[in-house]
Amino acid sequence: MDTEPDSTAGTAAGAVPGVVVFAGVSSEPIDTATAWEAVETAATGAVVTFGGVVRDHDGGRGVTRLGYSAHPSAGRRMEELAAEVAARHPGTRLWAAHRIGELTVGDPALVAAAASAHREAAFAACRDLVEAVKYGIPVWKEQHFSDGGSEWVGSA
Repeated sequence: MDTEPDSTAGTAAGAVPGVVVFAGVSSEPIDTATAWEAVETAATGAVVTFGGVVRDHDGGRGVTRLGYSAHPSAGRRMEELAAEVAARHPGTRLWAAHRIGELTVGDPALVAAAASAHREAAFAACRDLVEAVKYGIPVWKEQHFSDGGSEWVGSA
C-alpha cells in the first residue's frame, strides 16, 4: 500500500489515488513524529498532523486516566476507513493509529497525519481521516474521574 503518489496530482478526475501508509490500533505509545515521518516524501509540500490527547477533565469532572478497549475488528475497520478517505483525497499519503489500553493525562489516544503537495488537500484529508476514525471504529473508553467514579463512552 505504500506507493508514492504523483506530486502533481490534484483533485481532478484521473488523479493518483491517495495512499494509506498505516492505519491500525496499538497497545504501544503513538506519536505525531512517527506519523509525520511516515507520510513525508520529497513530493510533500504540506504535512498535517493531529494528536488527540487525554485531557484532565470532561463534563466538569476531573479525569485521571482512560482505558481504551477495542473489538478485534477495530484494526481492519481502521484500514477500511482510511482507504475510503484516501479514495476521497487523491495525491495524499495517510497514517492513523488509535491507542488501546490504559492512558494517563497527556498521552496521545489518536494520532493521524496527511501529506500532500499542497496544504489545502493535506488539511482536508487529515480532518476527514480523524472524523472517520473517531466515529467509525469499534473502540470504547472508560473514563476514570478524580472523585473515584468512572463511566464508559462508546466509540473513540
